[in-house]
Amino acid sequence: MPPEAAVVSAKRGFSLRLEARTETPRWLVYATPLLALALTVLSGAGLFALLGVDPLKALYGFFIEPISDLYGWTELGVKAIPLALIALGLSLGFRANVWNIGAEGQLTVGAICAGGVALIFWNSGGWWSLPMMALAGLGGGVAYAAIPALLRTRFNANEILTSLMLTYVAQLFLGYLVTGPWRDPDGYNFPQSRPFDADALMPPILEGFRLHWGLLVVIVAAVAAQAVLTRSLLGYKLTATGLAPAAARFAGFSAPGVVWTCLLIGGGCAGLAGMLEVAGPIGQLMPTVSPGYGFTAIIVAFLGRLNPFGICAAALLLALSYIGSEAAQVTLKLSASVGTVFQGLLLFFVLACDVLLAYRIRRG
Repeated sequence: MPPEAAVVSAKRGFSLRLEARTETPRWLVYATPLLALALTVLSGAGLFALLGVDPLKALYGFFIEPISDLYGWTELGVKAIPLALIALGLSLGFRANVWNIGAEGQLTVGAICAGGVALIFWNSGGWWSLPMMALAGLGGGVAYAAIPALLRTRFNANEILTSLMLTYVAQLFLGYLVTGPWRDPDGYNFPQSRPFDADALMPPILEGFRLHWGLLVVIVAAVAAQAVLTRSLLGYKLTATGLAPAAARFAGFSAPGVVWTCLLIGGGCAGLAGMLEVAGPIGQLMPTVSPGYGFTAIIVAFLGRLNPFGICAAALLLALSYIGSEAAQVTLKLSASVGTVFQGLLLFFVLACDVLLAYRIRRG
């Protein structure tokens, strides 16, 4: 912890210092994400100017033009569904200081398990195909998250490292499957599985658009997460463990139990998100079923202040960074990596602005 009053700038008799707050105003908790967003937009404008692009035109093309019609709004929902679902699961663990950084791998395993069900019953499915795929995806994510949970509780291994490293194992295994035993025999040697049957695909909400009923899953998950946090003993355990671990142990809350609960919930949500991706907009297994949703969901969780409904709003914003970067490729001839840069800037400013929650800036 930094000292209560740390001098951060001094020049010609003028200085600024950070003074520890005795109490954090509630309005500031919700104002700092907005400040971080404003700083991100300003930094993005500066970045566009350095690239030789008109900042106002670029910001319009990145943030406004992609959602200027119904198709853009539906695509925004498509991208927001996995982000929100994963972030909802991760947020419960983050409240308890359980850091699941491997949601990308758990999403991948969930997609593999759900896709396996679709391929096993290819051309012989029915109404039960989607429920079975959902259970398989959920179970796959839970099982994969159980590995870092076991390593943490049994051997005290850091769950940040173990969950993160397992992500690459899952992605390599998916690559092996779609280039080997699960490769589409009619796919001209492209690394992909057979396209799923209609029974194994999520029905769209609007005909002719890709937005599917996974949106309802996110709404139910957000309401359930809010109920858990505000009206259940589990929510109290998670919050107490995060705020005061020693007091939580004194109250009889099991630390290993909290670790298992948080990691399994996060893994289950990520696995279900993987199922929704392969049964939704993708429709088959490919070497990469996610452009990094599992990692971006971490930003979503913190930008939404670990609040379920705040997370849903933050998911829409981060989803805009994906469709905005795709639009920028076409209209502005910029690299798709611009979206990743915006995500990184946003995370940086969110963390930086969070300093204001614990400290106030004073002169002298």
